[in-house]
Amino acid sequence: MPFKKILQEDISFFHSISGNNVLTDKEQLERCASDETEDLHFLPEIVLQPDTVEAVSNIMRYCNEQTIPVTARGAGTGLSGGALAIYGGVVLDMKRFNKIIKLDKRNFQVITEPGIITQELQEYVKAEGLFYPPDPASKGSCFIGGNVSENSGGPKAVKYGVVKDYVLNLEIVLANGDVMWTGANVLKNATGYNLTQLVVGSEGTLGIITKIVLRLIPAVKHDLLLLVPFRSAVQACEAVNAILLAGYTPSALEFMERDALEWSMRYVKSEGIHLPDDIEAHLLIEVDGNDMEQLYKDAEAISAIVQQYNIDEVLFADSHEQKQMLWTLRRKVGEAVKSNSIYKEEDTVVPRAELPELLQIIKRIGKEYGFQSVCYGHAGDGNLHVNIVKGKMSDEDWKLKLPQGIRVLFKEVARLGGTISGEHGIGLVQKEYMDIVFNNAQISLMKEIKRVFDPKGILNPGKIFL
Repeated sequence: MPFKKILQEDISFFHSISGNNVLTDKEQLERCASDETEDLHFLPEIVLQPDTVEAVSNIMRYCNEQTIPVTARGAGTGLSGGALAIYGGVVLDMKRFNKIIKLDKRNFQVITEPGIITQELQEYVKAEGLFYPPDPASKGSCFIGGNVSENSGGPKAVKYGVVKDYVLNLEIVLANGDVMWTGANVLKNATGYNLTQLVVGSEGTLGIITKIVLRLIPAVKHDLLLLVPFRSAVQACEAVNAILLAGYTPSALEFMERDALEWSMRYVKSEGIHLPDDIEAHLLIEVDGNDMEQLYKDAEAISAIVQQYNIDEVLFADSHEQKQMLWTLRRKVGEAVKSNSIYKEEDTVVPRAELPELLQIIKRIGKEYGFQSVCYGHAGDGNLHVNIVKGKMSDEDWKLKLPQGIRVLFKEVARLGGTISGEHGIGLVQKEYMDIVFNNAQISLMKEIKRVFDPKGILNPGKIFL
């Protein structure tokens, strides 16, 4: 369906309902023209920053009537191009929806607007003795609304789960401007279709999220952190399942190839980790709980398990500063790789036991298609981020040959029982590969669901599906 270009009469209407929260200057349009996905750039025609549900409803009703595309945007930290206005139109910047509405300590719940920074929400509930576990690498800047839209995860997913496991209810504005709640603020709900979980991870294609009800859990008091250097990256992947099969569930179980850690150290100007020449990869392992004595026992048992592999000396982080340094290195890997070269980041995920084979497949395909890869990620979930570095690849090979290699990789991921995105979403950059993991009937059904919510296709058009 062709979309209408925004005219002066449309801008006048937006001013009438949003006042000064209507932005058309080049600087603001440029700010919303890209996110953290590669070097993509799509300039919107206008940026709106509503601060009430009523304003969002009026905007959506008008845009639906006029067939103007609307792309909701959070903090712009996405890695799949999901918040880019590829057809122009309106970017609905949700930064003014930045309030924590209510903390219900009795029921272990918090009601929040989508524009609150994830780490701020975590710190707010922690001060009240509560815990919201999902913590993506960009938690210091990303918005909780974006996390819900992408069903984000993070290091603690291995023990605590991902965003979908904490969303109880959502207030959304539909494409036609109608406002609705998707569920109820309860832990169990077998009443009708689960619209809440349908919206989680839908990348802004079904509605605009304006309120989020999250369940919380009691805060834990202690944690211990280990860094284990492996002389074989494949063995590091093998050790992941060995730890879990032995009955231990760390609160984080992260994999970092040598290049990932080395580049991150250089990026943050840290020399805190000694990297012998024969070390290929590290596991960053955290255990948490309320019984410090038990945590020491768990850490010692995990240390004994990894001793069965060809490792160097295990580092026990013995201070808050050292823990912070290790986590900073892990969280900055993506930025470090991006600062080194043009790159593409793939978000592969396989059943955990298949992780060693996946790593070997990635390296084999890299040799075959001429690209270097830097791998890291949430090994405890089987979720491996593959940063493909352009390096010395020609522009022609990067444009034509690399997509062929990625398709081969994704077919291998599917063969292993995995899928093409664990937490970054499909957005713009992965939609051409959806046919690898879904057949025509599955994709048609998803498109029909989209049409029910958004008959004119104005909500984040051009994402997820070709």
